[in-house]
Amino acid sequence: MITRDFLLSIPKTDVHLHLDGSLRLKTLIELAQEYQVKLPSYTEEGLRAAVFKDKYASLEEYLAGFAYTTAVMQSEAALERVAYELAQDNQAEGVRYIEIRFAPQLHQHRHLTAVNVLRAVDRGLSRARAEFNARPEVASGSEPPFEYGIIVCAMRMFARGFSEYFDDLLSVHAHTDPRKVFGLASLELVRASVYARDEFGVPVVGFDLAGAENGFPAVDHKEAYHLAHKNFLQKTVHAGEAYGPESIFQAITDCHADRIGHGFYLFNPDKITDPSIEDREGYIADLSGYIADRRITIEVCLTSNMQTNPELKNLSDHTFKHMRKAKLSVTFCTDNRLVSNTTVTDELQKAVEAFDISPKELKNFVIYGFKRSFFPRTYLEKREYVRNVINYYESMEKRFGIASEK
Repeated sequence: MITRDFLLSIPKTDVHLHLDGSLRLKTLIELAQEYQVKLPSYTEEGLRAAVFKDKYASLEEYLAGFAYTTAVMQSEAALERVAYELAQDNQAEGVRYIEIRFAPQLHQHRHLTAVNVLRAVDRGLSRARAEFNARPEVASGSEPPFEYGIIVCAMRMFARGFSEYFDDLLSVHAHTDPRKVFGLASLELVRASVYARDEFGVPVVGFDLAGAENGFPAVDHKEAYHLAHKNFLQKTVHAGEAYGPESIFQAITDCHADRIGHGFYLFNPDKITDPSIEDREGYIADLSGYIADRRITIEVCLTSNMQTNPELKNLSDHTFKHMRKAKLSVTFCTDNRLVSNTTVTDELQKAVEAFDISPKELKNFVIYGFKRSFFPRTYLEKREYVRNVINYYESMEKRFGIASEK
């Protein structure tokens, strides 16, 4: 039987984890008071009632909380603190590898460059890693160490008020098609990320595209993804979260996506809008088959999908059931620990209970997270790390009497 204690004990990953959606509420309140950011409430209970709910009426309501979190993360000290605490929170529940993603340009202003934003987050994560890995059981090699990578997020679109940086960019290019300006921002973000990686050793491992999906196609950012590709940054794209299979197709073909964030509408023919696609079921079969064959991993976020898709009433109806049947490479992620009020352990427990996942399947899904991670060092080092993780996972199976090979 797969118990919560077992789920807590096994080594886990979270490769779809938004920094600005995963603050501790206590920290949000303290930073708001320090930086004089107005909140609807200054108690944890009040913020849960007003902003960070268990259920949201729409994606827009879900995203509203980010206006408060990003507002308190406008200094190097705040960014470092939030990253440090997020690493600690993951370590506390047995997560051994995380890929924190965020949009540096939302924190960029005349006193803070994108590179310094990245370096501040890295300092927080590095400090948490050093403290955890100094523990005797880790230092001796009996437990796998904690590791991390950073994924930078470009915005599919932005408008005045998103950040000082975006305000300035829109002013400079006031007479340019906004979609071209969106692409320019993404291109500059790749350059800054590569510079931070190569000059300062910041483990920027991937490039992502987030934000409003419908009406703001990934192709606007094709040049940025091409530059990321040329500089050996791995690629993931938020796709199929609020739009259909065509968005996922574009992420793969135009953006070289190695992974897909959410992919919620991958198997929904009603979400196909291109009139030239007459055989919708065939299109989905071809697309999902391609994803399966190339092992393009889907970053599944069960709780946040339940919160942002009102039509999804029961978790057992989540499109994961189709992903599972199609033998896709899938790993479970939190998306936003604060906004979705969840943990990796919660996500795994929900998956096990809603889909009657077997011990063998669970092991595969968990290990996929490590194998398909954008690990920040060499391939051989990654293989050694994954082997260490598998050995530790199997030791936990023995400890709890779990037989995953049956």
